[in-house]
Amino acid sequence: MKSMVMAAQKDAIGGNGRPFVGVREMVFQSLVTLMRVLFGVAWFLAGVTKIVEKKWFSQPGVFLKGYLTESLTKPNVPEFYKYFIQHVALKHVMFFNYTIPVVQMVVGLFLILGLLIVPSVLICLFMHVNFILSGNMNLISLILYTSAFGILLCLDRVYVLSWDRNLGLENLWVRKRRKRSMRGNISIVQGS
Repeated sequence: MKSMVMAAQKDAIGGNGRPFVGVREMVFQSLVTLMRVLFGVAWFLAGVTKIVEKKWFSQPGVFLKGYLTESLTKPNVPEFYKYFIQHVALKHVMFFNYTIPVVQMVVGLFLILGLLIVPSVLICLFMHVNFILSGNMNLISLILYTSAFGILLCLDRVYVLSWDRNLGLENLWVRKRRKRSMRGNISIVQGS
């Protein structure tokens, strides 16, 4: 009986004798989830801004063609990317004009809802790398880029309040870890 009481007390203070471990874990998980949602909001608003303020749909190709042409003159754009801009992007500017904002809004919504989180973050990283290669790097870009890696590094914590968890899709991306119990039995634990 005494050992059961001691085990309950140990669990209450964090299992390893350190108080508030459970609270710290809950706060960290909440911050990671908040980061995912805010990352999604930023990508959604980036797509909306392109359509509403920069008029990508009402004046198709004007802004993007000017942006790409200007990128060719920047010294910090790598030569291979200049080749890509000249021979691919500028030749298909209308395709990119409609695709980029729509993908940004869809991926942003997916991240807000927590649906297909890993593919959404990878798409964001791909788009962001292209943005950086085109010669643009600023504080907001750095924050978004870092947030994407933060989400991927904390993947086992990002599924709180997500459709991925509700639909059982988190199991596709989070590796199951083995954890030894006090009695020496091995059990499978999700992302602990």
